[in-house]
Amino acid sequence: MSASPAALVPDTPAHTVDAFHRGRFWLVQPQAGGHRAGMDAMMLAAAVPSAFAGRLADFGAGAGAAGLAVLSRCSSARAVLVERSEEMAGFAATTLAHPGNAHLGDRASVLAADVTLSGKARGDAGLADNSFDFVIMNPPFNAAEDRATPDPLRKQAHVMEDGLFESWIRSAAAVVRPRGGLAVIARPEQLGALLDAIEGRFGDAELLSVHPRPEASAIRIVVRAALGARGKLSIRPPLMLHAQSGNGPAERTEMINNGLASLFGD
Repeated sequence: MSASPAALVPDTPAHTVDAFHRGRFWLVQPQAGGHRAGMDAMMLAAAVPSAFAGRLADFGAGAGAAGLAVLSRCSSARAVLVERSEEMAGFAATTLAHPGNAHLGDRASVLAADVTLSGKARGDAGLADNSFDFVIMNPPFNAAEDRATPDPLRKQAHVMEDGLFESWIRSAAAVVRPRGGLAVIARPEQLGALLDAIEGRFGDAELLSVHPRPEASAIRIVVRAALGARGKLSIRPPLMLHAQSGNGPAERTEMINNGLASLFGD
């Protein structure tokens, strides 16, 4: 049984239409409630190699920023935007229907599905085993007591559930083909849980930390790995968001944010 396509968002709720990659694609996203995409999505997308030409699943896609950023940079890639919130899946469908994304629309689709499902239920939801070449994911970052919000859509996008990394990465390991890729963006304090979930499933892991400035602690980590690979964890040179002097973005950050470079240099 395949999931029905997500319905387009009507004129309400209030939304914005935002340019990414210097206008090479556009995102229709909620004006207030829910998750609004930004630099995290661009860094996650940049973890995919520039030569990638396979089928990608964007777990927890929201309005589709990370998945479309991959398509914008990787001209032969295809993407499925997987989102459990019907409202956010609707935004993703509306994003794909935007005229500014016509050049990407035939390479992308939206799947309203819960990535924490397992076994037959996951397949019935449209996430068949061994059906993707790469999975990217931007899971909810916050603990339940952290940054509490009364907005249910925003809470769903931002508040982490117990065992989230385990369930999301278990599903990623099921749906990618052998040696298929995984990329995850998370907070530094979540590294232990993330590596525990990857162990025994993905190997050849690469870790890159993201810092506001050279003297500042990391605010994000990005981990990339391959299904069934046996190599050990390697730590790559970090990404500095801002130049040492001034508040403007560093040159490498600017290129990554605009789809002109990959995060791991490939």
